[in-house]
Amino acid sequence: MPPQPIPAVQAHRYDWPMSAPAPSARRASSRGRIDKRQAILQAAFTVFAAQGYELTSVQEIAAEANVAKATVYSHLDDKEQLFRQTMATVAEAVLADSLAAVDRLRAVGDDLRAVWEDVADELVRVCCDERARALRSLAYAQVARFPDLIADVQGRTSVRLAEALADRIARLSLSGRIRPADPTCAAEQFLALLTGPIETRSRMGTREIPAEELLVVSRSAVDTFLRAYAADS
Repeated sequence: MPPQPIPAVQAHRYDWPMSAPAPSARRASSRGRIDKRQAILQAAFTVFAAQGYELTSVQEIAAEANVAKATVYSHLDDKEQLFRQTMATVAEAVLADSLAAVDRLRAVGDDLRAVWEDVADELVRVCCDERARALRSLAYAQVARFPDLIADVQGRTSVRLAEALADRIARLSLSGRIRPADPTCAAEQFLALLTGPIETRSRMGTREIPAEELLVVSRSAVDTFLRAYAADS
């Protein structure tokens, strides 16, 4: 199937957490440069998501970031490097939100299903928010120009998420809450139960899925997973 076109996206600013400012003057200067680079990357993703790679110019990104075009080039050498670094940064931000959801499995309490449902609901929300949808659309659209890009984005998101989830499953298995199983395989299967229906229902990211549909997907995934893996099943 050929790469899907990027859907029409209204101008939307994408933000991710900024680091706290450093106390000393020297560190403040370094922090100022880092913050400016961050602002450029945020602006770049906003413009790339709205227009696609080909139609975006460095001048437009500079204008969105409220900096001179030369300032953009002082941080990133060219448009390709800017695009790649932008995609990597956004992928890391998406991963951070996904890992925060999976971290809830550290303390499941008495109600294993309720915690898994919370985790699934949050993972689906992160996967389907505008930022993640735009990230996937840009990666799909540029597969011919940058064939390694999808692998890089997946490596920074779904692969590392699966590793973290496998670790949580392994610990739950050791504690007797999940039956003995290959944690890597179990993690892959759980994520597939979430992402498979999302890709189908969203038509590869070109359709926004209503909240009630997302709830059906997440709860169905949890029900199927726990029927297979819960210790008391």
